[in-house]
Amino acid sequence: MELNILCDFDGTIALQDTTDMVLSAYAHPDWEYIEEEWKAGKIGSAECMQRQIELLDATPSEIGALLDNVEIDPYFSHFVHFCRQHDLPLLIVSDGVDYFIRYVLARYGLGHLPIRSNHLLSRDEKHYTLTFPHAAAGCRSRSGTCKCALAGHSAATVLVGDGRSDFCLAHEANLTLAKKNLLDYCRRHALRHMAFDNFSDVRAVISTLIGTPDYAPPAQVDTLSIAI
Repeated sequence: MELNILCDFDGTIALQDTTDMVLSAYAHPDWEYIEEEWKAGKIGSAECMQRQIELLDATPSEIGALLDNVEIDPYFSHFVHFCRQHDLPLLIVSDGVDYFIRYVLARYGLGHLPIRSNHLLSRDEKHYTLTFPHAAAGCRSRSGTCKCALAGHSAATVLVGDGRSDFCLAHEANLTLAKKNLLDYCRRHALRHMAFDNFSDVRAVISTLIGTPDYAPPAQVDTLSIAI
């Protein structure tokens, strides 16, 4: 079976939200008011992120020192190896910040993974802005990174995620592996999904889909069928 695996980063691969961590530490407190505008649906996530990032006041070394504290799912590296063994395309899709993502992944020896995210640009030594190389006209979520546009249509899409930036793609994916807010959303909208706690569970589901016997599927199944 040809699969296209799209995986969120913040809260999914990373156990913390890297953007919120950086903003909490180094941005003017107004970033939280902008967040509330986004949550209320007054602005899209691209506008929200750009305005928030422009409130940062920190050097790259200060940001890096903070990101050194970010942990990733303890089973994610094993999942990456599994995907490589079985020639499964794995793409990290995030509406976060590429610099933060690459920094964290490099610490774990995973800097080679392909990433589609919003791009951080320096304005001077301590100030930044965002550009959106993976935005799409007409994106329903008004996201900086349109995950639906990145999914393509040449293979069955499996989404792995946890939050609001994944809601739109969950309607399009053949199967969503979900936790936290995304799991609640999939249940409310009766989307084809399964719950997961960590990437050991994700590997188990993918193993079942491609017919490899090395992992049994997780016990908790939140969809009638995982056939895609």
